[in-house]
Amino acid sequence: MSKPAVLYRMVTPDHICPFGLKSKDLLERKGYDVEDHHLTRRSETDAFKEKHSVKTTPQTFIDDKRIGGYDDLRAYFNLKQESEFGSRYTPIIVIFSLAALVVFALMLKGGLPTGLEPFVMNFIGVTMVVLALQKLQDIVAFSNQFITYDLLAMKHVRYAYVYPFAEAFAGLGMLAALPALLVSPVSIFIGAIGAVSVIKAVYIDKRELKCACVGGNSDLPLGFISLTENLAMLGAGIYMLTRWIA
Repeated sequence: MSKPAVLYRMVTPDHICPFGLKSKDLLERKGYDVEDHHLTRRSETDAFKEKHSVKTTPQTFIDDKRIGGYDDLRAYFNLKQESEFGSRYTPIIVIFSLAALVVFALMLKGGLPTGLEPFVMNFIGVTMVVLALQKLQDIVAFSNQFITYDLLAMKHVRYAYVYPFAEAFAGLGMLAALPALLVSPVSIFIGAIGAVSVIKAVYIDKRELKCACVGGNSDLPLGFISLTENLAMLGAGIYMLTRWIA
């Protein structure tokens, strides 16, 4: 037998409250028969909030008791809050995982040669392009974080604006198998400076900073992952150069 619940949520021609939809979905998944009330005008919403002394909608009522908004509803059902999903490392884990899967998929299709060496090089190339994309989405926010620890950017702020483009170029160059003399110097340069900067900031100066590697709005701590990224770029650049020399 379904249980009754009353939900008031904002649904206007200009705005459908996402948390109202989530509240309705959660209630239905928990076996409730939802009496769904739409607040279709701003004045109607304001009057509802004033009547019930609340600051936000949606609002859920169960057994004539006000439960509250979407977060309150999750707490009522003893569910973890959505804001607690994942961790500070989730963005970089997703990027590395998808980059590896992209390379693996192309190898399965026959678009890339198989083997450890092409897998590693193409993985680094895809990762660099995706990381550059993250930075270029908001290059100002990226620069604001980057200049706080990168040794070259501290002295020459414009380098922070050049860096994402250089990273994208090096990554695309690896994927396109461009001549090593075009790609390797860029990869070695940004990788070496980045590695030295992270070592100094984190392991020598013991500073607690956020890494701008996945964009300027990231909460990822500067540390081992950032160092690994830079060492991978440095190593890939050196490898390409030594192969060309040989």
